[in-house]
Amino acid sequence: MASAAQAAREIPEKSLFRIGEVSRLTATKTFVLRFWETEFPSLQPVKSPSGHRLYRREDIETVFEIKRLLYEEGFTIAGARKHLAEVHNSGGGAIAGENAPGREVVALREPAARLSRKLLLDLQEELLAVLTLLERE
Repeated sequence: MASAAQAAREIPEKSLFRIGEVSRLTATKTFVLRFWETEFPSLQPVKSPSGHRLYRREDIETVFEIKRLLYEEGFTIAGARKHLAEVHNSGGGAIAGENAPGREVVALREPAARLSRKLLLDLQEELLAVLTLLERE
């Protein structure tokens, strides 16, 4: 079976994916993806103005990592959630022990880092909504 890192490299070169595309890419049912959103705070796709889930590349990498932890490593959901939180808090990437090429791992201070991340995610969501509206015209 391919590792999460290998699978992540096979993600098409685009920035946003609908839930059906993510389901096919990760071989994970859509209802499982929606359930994982409720269980893993690190998995939070943005929503378009029409309410469609739009997964970023990092969300897909997180799905691959969750799937690896649950199905290959035998973690419980609570254990996988804790593991992902520890990896995230230690400054690691979405894939444990690996950094995405070209990205530096920067340890940010809490809670300013969390606030900044939330502001950036909110801004990104708003920009995606504007982009979606512009593409419709």
